[in-house]
Amino acid sequence: MCAQTARPQTLTTSLPPPIGGWNARDSVADMPATDARFLENWFPSTSDIVLRNGFSQWATGLPSLVETLAHYSGGSTDKLFGWSSTSVFDVTSSGAVGAAVVTALTNARWEFENVATAGGNFLLAVNGSDKLLNYDGTNWTKVDGASTYAITGVTTSTLSNIALWKTRVFFLQNGSLNFWYLPTGAIAGAATSFSLQGIANLGGYLVDVGTWTIDAGQGVNDFLVFVTNKGQVIIYQGTDPASATTFSLLGVYNCGAPIGKRCLYKYIGDMLLISEDGVVPLSALVQSTRVNPKVTLTDKIQQATSSAVSLYGGNFGWQLLYFANMNQLYLNVPVAAGQQQQFVMNTITKSWCNFTGWSASCWELFQDEPYFGASGVVCKAWDTLSDNGSNINGDAGQAFNYFGARGQQKRWTLTRPFIQANGTPAVQAGIDVDFEEQALTPISTGGALPVSAWDTALWDVDVWGGGLNIYRYWQGVNGIGFCGSLRMQAASRGIETRWLGTDVVMERGGVL
Repeated sequence: MCAQTARPQTLTTSLPPPIGGWNARDSVADMPATDARFLENWFPSTSDIVLRNGFSQWATGLPSLVETLAHYSGGSTDKLFGWSSTSVFDVTSSGAVGAAVVTALTNARWEFENVATAGGNFLLAVNGSDKLLNYDGTNWTKVDGASTYAITGVTTSTLSNIALWKTRVFFLQNGSLNFWYLPTGAIAGAATSFSLQGIANLGGYLVDVGTWTIDAGQGVNDFLVFVTNKGQVIIYQGTDPASATTFSLLGVYNCGAPIGKRCLYKYIGDMLLISEDGVVPLSALVQSTRVNPKVTLTDKIQQATSSAVSLYGGNFGWQLLYFANMNQLYLNVPVAAGQQQQFVMNTITKSWCNFTGWSASCWELFQDEPYFGASGVVCKAWDTLSDNGSNINGDAGQAFNYFGARGQQKRWTLTRPFIQANGTPAVQAGIDVDFEEQALTPISTGGALPVSAWDTALWDVDVWGGGLNIYRYWQGVNGIGFCGSLRMQAASRGIETRWLGTDVVMERGGVL
């Protein structure tokens, strides 16, 4: 008798979308099916993957790169200001900017704080090179010991960072371990110095200062936090630094060196620190992230974060921004001029992704919406379905999957992505095999929204603008190997696109 040749077994399986997000920590051979090896411009929501929204140009005509955005909160008045080159511009309204409101500055890298006193609402800003700037809602003042809103006792051009703590304004002094503070409820007057030289035993200088609100077991309290360039976090409690009975050291903690001057960020009920260890919550720092790195928010993308810090840690532009309306936390990564990217976390699921195409040198939340500074412009993020009229390009590589048969060869032939969109999406699927990444031909034309006109479209045939429809089309793929990773690309310009899941058709063979 002749032996019969076994016919390949054709199987269909379904994969969930990678709502677990970007995984740059675990072995590529042992990731959960809900994770992704990379997730570029796809945002992992709680139930599906969303092609990110885009940006539009908000304020134009600035002289160069916008490196600082600051909002002024004056009760019923909100304003947005942008520092570009050696000047400050009012960028509250969209369109071409007018004349600069402040000129003749040294640089555009400033730190700021809003302060409300009995005398009004003020925006104070420092940069360690120029005189302190004070905006009172009408006028800008370059503050020194003899100006309006005069500050005496310290040269204001040496003040490099600022924070408001228990009605006092605190300043860091450039390149030192000294901080200065003003009287209670004041934005002017005699400044008093305080040295941390005997506390910061690793030396160095102070980089950032902030306030941390937390329940430490005896009720909610505000702590004053200092960070040195050597990675020491120094925390004080109390009220008045002039008295040892009302101002005491809570602790000194060691971590990785901070990244940038904007390394501290208040986040919900915690404070975050951008450091060589990743993005560290201070509540976890006191339990030692150096012993247990999994308490960092960036634990799941730690390899990517560490690589970015090693390559770009010296670049200006590292910053965090919490966009509460979309449950997003942005970590701005300044790759190079005009090539910034953002590592973005879903604050509900703690899943990460990577945004590209937003050349953001700085960020600010204004009227609960995110804005970023770029070359000659201020842009509003997440407010449109295109990148200033251009395609939004997404690329995702799901975890490698053995599809229930490790060691058995397979051939993948078809995929059927389930896409929800309010237009015809441009979506391309592929398969990477046996840990090799194969380039897909980029999608050159984004999907467009086909809006049907009233009284001319056919009922139950044409697509009505604004509605979300399910698209499920088979696409041919070609891959032979033992494990496969679904690859998903999309290009969008003007449509909302969501990835709900994917069917995959394959044939199983032998072990050789």
